[in-house]
Amino acid sequence: MTVALPLYKKLILLYRIEPGCLGPEGGEHVEAFCDFARKKLKDKHKHFMRWTIKPRYDKGLPELEFQIKNAPISREQAAKFMVAFDVNINAFEEQLEEELAQLVDDFFER
Repeated sequence: MTVALPLYKKLILLYRIEPGCLGPEGGEHVEAFCDFARKKLKDKHKHFMRWTIKPRYDKGLPELEFQIKNAPISREQAAKFMVAFDVNINAFEEQLEEELAQLVDDFFER
Protein backbone atom coordinates (compact mmCIF):
# COMPACT_ATOMS: atom_id res chain seq x y z
CA MET A 1 0.00 0.00 0.00
CA THR A 2 1.35 3.41 -0.99
CA VAL A 3 1.18 6.18 1.58
CA ALA A 4 -0.17 9.45 0.23
CA LEU A 5 1.54 12.69 1.10
CA PRO A 6 -0.51 15.51 2.58
CA LEU A 7 -1.64 17.99 -0.06
CA TYR A 8 0.81 20.70 0.99
CA LYS A 9 3.82 18.35 0.58
CA LYS A 10 2.95 17.07 -2.89
CA LEU A 11 4.92 17.85 -5.99
CA ILE A 12 2.93 20.13 -8.27
CA LEU A 13 3.35 19.47 -11.96
CA LEU A 14 2.39 22.54 -13.99
CA TYR A 15 2.07 21.72 -17.67
CA ARG A 16 1.28 24.49 -20.13
CA ILE A 17 -0.40 23.47 -23.38
CA GLU A 18 0.26 25.58 -26.46
CA PRO A 19 -2.93 26.28 -28.41
CA GLY A 20 -1.10 25.46 -31.65
CA CYS A 21 -0.61 21.82 -30.63
CA LEU A 22 -4.38 21.44 -30.99
CA GLY A 23 -4.41 22.48 -34.63
CA PRO A 24 -5.19 25.70 -36.50
CA GLU A 25 -8.18 26.51 -34.28
CA GLY A 26 -6.42 25.41 -31.10
CA GLY A 27 -7.05 28.76 -29.43
CA GLU A 28 -10.75 27.96 -29.44
CA HIS A 29 -10.22 24.56 -27.80
CA VAL A 30 -7.23 24.93 -25.49
CA GLU A 31 -9.17 25.82 -22.31
CA ALA A 32 -11.55 22.87 -22.73
CA PHE A 33 -8.65 20.56 -23.58
CA CYS A 34 -6.76 21.60 -20.44
CA ASP A 35 -9.79 20.71 -18.31
CA PHE A 36 -10.18 17.41 -20.17
CA ALA A 37 -6.49 16.48 -19.79
CA ARG A 38 -6.37 17.44 -16.11
CA LYS A 39 -9.36 15.21 -15.35
CA LYS A 40 -7.76 12.31 -17.22
CA LEU A 41 -4.35 12.70 -15.54
CA LYS A 42 -5.34 13.76 -12.01
CA ASP A 43 -5.09 10.24 -10.56
CA LYS A 44 -1.67 9.51 -12.06
CA HIS A 45 0.83 9.41 -9.18
CA LYS A 46 -1.76 11.12 -7.00
CA HIS A 47 -0.10 9.82 -3.82
CA PHE A 48 2.73 12.34 -4.29
CA MET A 49 1.75 14.65 -7.15
CA ARG A 50 -0.85 17.28 -8.02
CA TRP A 51 -1.59 18.25 -11.61
CA THR A 52 -2.13 21.71 -13.01
CA ILE A 53 -2.70 21.96 -16.75
CA LYS A 54 -3.15 25.41 -18.26
CA PRO A 55 -2.95 27.06 -21.67
CA ARG A 56 0.46 28.44 -22.59
CA TYR A 57 -0.37 31.90 -23.88
CA ASP A 58 3.00 33.34 -22.85
CA LYS A 59 5.83 31.60 -24.70
CA GLY A 60 8.23 33.06 -22.15
CA LEU A 61 6.90 30.60 -19.57
CA PRO A 62 8.24 27.05 -19.53
CA GLU A 63 6.06 24.27 -20.91
CA LEU A 64 6.74 22.08 -17.88
CA GLU A 65 7.33 23.39 -14.39
CA PHE A 66 7.64 21.64 -11.05
CA GLN A 67 6.68 23.26 -7.78
CA ILE A 68 6.45 22.46 -4.10
CA LYS A 69 4.28 24.67 -1.91
CA ASN A 70 3.60 26.82 -5.01
CA ALA A 71 7.30 27.68 -5.35
CA PRO A 72 9.16 26.58 -8.49
CA ILE A 73 11.87 23.96 -8.07
CA SER A 74 14.50 22.83 -10.55
CA ARG A 75 14.13 19.74 -12.69
CA GLU A 76 16.98 18.19 -10.71
CA GLN A 77 15.13 18.78 -7.43
CA ALA A 78 11.96 17.30 -8.94
CA ALA A 79 13.95 14.28 -10.11
CA LYS A 80 15.25 13.68 -6.58
CA PHE A 81 11.73 14.03 -5.19
CA MET A 82 10.36 11.54 -7.74
CA VAL A 83 13.13 9.00 -7.08
CA ALA A 84 11.79 8.71 -3.53
CA PHE A 85 8.62 7.31 -5.15
CA ASP A 86 10.48 5.07 -7.62
CA VAL A 87 9.70 7.32 -10.58
CA ASN A 88 12.39 8.17 -13.13
CA ILE A 89 11.84 11.72 -14.35
CA ASN A 90 13.07 11.00 -17.90
CA ALA A 91 10.70 8.06 -18.32
CA PHE A 92 7.92 10.07 -16.68
CA GLU A 93 8.33 13.00 -19.08
CA GLU A 94 8.50 10.71 -22.11
CA GLN A 95 5.35 8.88 -21.05
CA LEU A 96 3.60 12.19 -20.34
CA GLU A 97 4.31 13.44 -23.86
CA GLU A 98 2.86 10.22 -25.31
CA GLU A 99 -0.20 10.42 -23.07
CA LEU A 100 -0.85 14.04 -23.99
CA ALA A 101 -0.64 13.22 -27.69
CA GLN A 102 -3.19 10.44 -27.15
CA LEU A 103 -5.39 12.80 -25.12
CA VAL A 104 -5.43 15.27 -28.00
CA ASP A 105 -6.74 12.49 -30.26
CA ASP A 106 -9.26 11.42 -27.62
CA PHE A 107 -10.43 14.99 -27.08
CA PHE A 108 -11.27 15.55 -30.73
CA GLU A 109 -12.94 12.14 -31.10
CA ARG A 110 -15.46 12.70 -28.30
